[in-house]
Amino acid sequence: MSQSLQEKFHKDAEVKSFDKEHRRKLRFNISQYDKTVVKGKHQFANLELAKERAASKKFKAIENLDKYLIEFEANFTKNGGKVIWAQNDEEARQEILKIFKEANAKLTVKSKSMTTEEIHLNHFLEGNGIEAVETDLGEYIVQLAGETPYHIVTPAMHKSKEDVAELFHEKAGLPAGSTPQEVTAYVRKVLREKYQQAGVGISGGNFLIADAGAIALTENEGNAYLSVGFPKIHIAIVGIEKVIPSVKDLGLFWPLLSTHGTGQNVTVYNHIVSGPRKHNEVDGPDEMYVILLDNGRSDLLAELEQRQALHCIRCGACLNGCPVYQSVGGHTYGTTYSGPIGSVITPHYKGMESFKHLSYASSLCGKCTEVCPVRIDLHKLLITNRSDATQAGQVTTLEKRIIYFWRKGMLSRKMMDMGSSGIKNMVLHYALKGSWGKHRSIPQIAPKSFSKLYRERKGFFPE
Repeated sequence: MSQSLQEKFHKDAEVKSFDKEHRRKLRFNISQYDKTVVKGKHQFANLELAKERAASKKFKAIENLDKYLIEFEANFTKNGGKVIWAQNDEEARQEILKIFKEANAKLTVKSKSMTTEEIHLNHFLEGNGIEAVETDLGEYIVQLAGETPYHIVTPAMHKSKEDVAELFHEKAGLPAGSTPQEVTAYVRKVLREKYQQAGVGISGGNFLIADAGAIALTENEGNAYLSVGFPKIHIAIVGIEKVIPSVKDLGLFWPLLSTHGTGQNVTVYNHIVSGPRKHNEVDGPDEMYVILLDNGRSDLLAELEQRQALHCIRCGACLNGCPVYQSVGGHTYGTTYSGPIGSVITPHYKGMESFKHLSYASSLCGKCTEVCPVRIDLHKLLITNRSDATQAGQVTTLEKRIIYFWRKGMLSRKMMDMGSSGIKNMVLHYALKGSWGKHRSIPQIAPKSFSKLYRERKGFFPE
């Protein structure tokens, strides 16, 4: 299985890397992001101090995860909500289906949520006769196209406005060449009807607030507010790592998330949802459930080094800074979470043997670590994943032999100097023609090694 996934990744990566139009779209969209992020960072008097404090708070939360999750459950239950613990994606899906069946609901509106993508919820609900409608504009676009999100924050990053207009012309009958304003107006009209008809609203959660027993949602379109406010039932599916100790911490995390995610000082709509509608409130759901999703997170928590990846606040900054992501795009990774953070966590969520190749999908330039607002040492964690895979014996026999002889040669000057440069160049050409040499000129070994030149000029070579 792992070999086929790896081969598919390499094949898809090659196709996307040589697709000039694809790379142009990504380069343009990411450049727009870069411009706004530079401006957004100006709101911080000391950005590095803010990142340091955020890293400290997430470290505290993850190191005491059991304590804060129990505190969240107790406080949320007091507020009238119900908490469901799901060990894996199948448990989460079945619990959600049970809620739908009890409510006899056949339509749900969903705000943007990567955890619902992680458990493949839309496909599951549709298979059980339930219509699931994405209400985030980017998510709506990729759903209409029959695709999955291309980016953690910007689901339709790979599409130009012309692509979107063509899609709505084909799928919804809008005039060819419709403007973004016309497309948006059409989506707004469709969704307003869905909000009023839906029996269940589904959301994710940017943060779980332990001391308030609430979830924090941040958005720019108002769709999350309508998704949780109109239907009689609200289900929030949130990864267990999203917990923060106090509502006071939002003053730090919300600006960091918005600045690194979109370049804004703060997003347009920010909600704290603490449970179902109270008796003296006029709107909101009658029932609210929070599904605390594990799905491999405990396995990652058990890794002393890589557990810091659970500090991630899903801003997407590492994807935008990664030269590999900018080249191969989001769908190539074959996972819910792409880019550097996806390459770190996916092998622990879905199996190291099947997804270890993602940890090699990096230039190790360190840009991902540099831009992370909670100071996750991402490029180091990619190396740690590689080391773990090697120590577990998850390498091919050929790779073992190559490394064995390379090591022997590198530790012996005599072995390095054996043979002529012509023979070495021939060996290199044969060994690398299917990988490095496929698209690049293979480097040539000089006629004389450094040690030989040194001996000729100095009369000796220090061993």
